[in-house]
Amino acid sequence: MKGLMKLSRILLILFIGVISCSNKERTKNTMNIDGANWAEKLGFPKGSRVVILHADDIGMCQEANQSAESYLLNNQIQSAAVMVPCPWFNDFSEWSIKHASFDVGLHLTLTAEWKTYRWGPISNVRDVPGLIDDDGYFYHEVPGVVMHASAEEVETEIRAQIDRAIESGMTPDHIDTHMGTLYGSAKYAKAFFKVAMEYNIPANVINFTPEIVKKFRKQGYPISDEMVSYGQDYTLPKLDDFYSVPTGKSYNDKKNNFYQLIQSLKPGLSEIIFHPSVETEGLKKITNSWQQRVWEAKMFSDPDIIQFMEDEGIVFTNWKEIMNRFEEKVKS
Repeated sequence: MKGLMKLSRILLILFIGVISCSNKERTKNTMNIDGANWAEKLGFPKGSRVVILHADDIGMCQEANQSAESYLLNNQIQSAAVMVPCPWFNDFSEWSIKHASFDVGLHLTLTAEWKTYRWGPISNVRDVPGLIDDDGYFYHEVPGVVMHASAEEVETEIRAQIDRAIESGMTPDHIDTHMGTLYGSAKYAKAFFKVAMEYNIPANVINFTPEIVKKFRKQGYPISDEMVSYGQDYTLPKLDDFYSVPTGKSYNDKKNNFYQLIQSLKPGLSEIIFHPSVETEGLKKITNSWQQRVWEAKMFSDPDIIQFMEDEGIVFTNWKEIMNRFEEKVKS
């Protein structure tokens, strides 16, 4: 077993080396892709509102895995991301390996937000002491991470999570960030972007236009000029905008809020995240957001919502298609 793990590690290092060389070759061409937004840059028709419906927090619990698997198998969403440090990662990893045609990425995790349901680093705890709270887990909230963890520790841990997924047999189609932690500081974002480019795995990097910067600063994200400059150096495809499915006081209220979100979308490539989970007593003990998650576990199989998005002319994509289109554009 140790011999196989060592071989896997060597192959992984060689793979990253090859990718790094190819990235250097294509960097010159990336900025020359024409288009008013990233949907157009990737070859979608002008004026298209292109959307990725993306399930977050998979692997957190069995209830989340069950919901994501159903949605993907029925082609009702386009993408999902699994949390490597969480108890149900192995279960979803095994499923995704058997269903490799689906877009499954990694929800890079540096926080453990729930009161009694916690997890910690994949990397050796001696290498990342700043990521660990007094109870031996990740911090509950993003400010705890930013106050204690260096960018070097963050990079060590996100690399460990990606490597663990690859060693399990997965081929991650994208990476993103749980609770937005990797946008918690400019140095974290720099590490995030660098790792994505080295592994050639697209991250949920948003094109930092002045409008986008203003929007996310208003939401509390520290989008500094330094972070914007790191975003400009990022050479993989980007999103034009990013949203969460709105909450609601009832299921119908939540649907109506989602309709308003869809109608507000501008042309371009947008990712809309949500956190679906099947209702169980166990889920209710994990999180006080269980009701929103249960509603989100049925929203995108709801005929009303499916018809609404069709009527709105929404074009759907996923990170697999985005990377295929991007590579073709860079070659040409």
